Amino acid sequence: MMYSILRQFKTILDKTILTFCGVAIVTLVITVTWQVFSRYVLNDPSSFTDELARYTMIWFGLAGASYLFGKNGHLAITLFIGSVKSKYRKYFHVLINIISVAFISLAMVKGGVLLMGRTMMQFSPALQIPMAYVYLILPLSGIVMLTYLILNTIEVFAPATSPRESE
Repeated sequence: MMYSILRQFKTILDKTILTFCGVAIVTLVITVTWQVFSRYVLNDPSSFTDELARYTMIWFGLAGASYLFGKNGHLAITLFIGSVKSKYRKYFHVLINIISVAFISLAMVKGGVLLMGRTMMQFSPALQIPMAYVYLILPLSGIVMLTYLILNTIEVFAPATSPRESE
């Protein structure tokens, strides 16, 4: 029962991130298309689209990286885990997750919050939004990655199917 609830939560989190990434990619296509059109057809380049596309790409990249953590898709980790004997994989998986939790907690969550605090009064040139909003993705994606790491660690030790799911 508990494992099925965790799987459902992970599925909802996956769909939320994928929806966000879909919206981000559509936003990127529209803003870059408008930038090219306004620059080369209208000879009057748009001032905000370059900045909006840049910030959207940052958010898209970190959200995508969070999703990749949820799928255990990090290339280096996958290669390493695959090279370890199967009876030790669980333990190395946990060790990698512990190291990842330490890094993400310090660099992305704590560092991101500190960066946001320092840049709240700095405004982007074209959009005139606080730069802290741009950097908000660091702690947000860090929290999502930490959530995925916890779920993935629990999943490593979960039975393939719980007794109630097999009935």
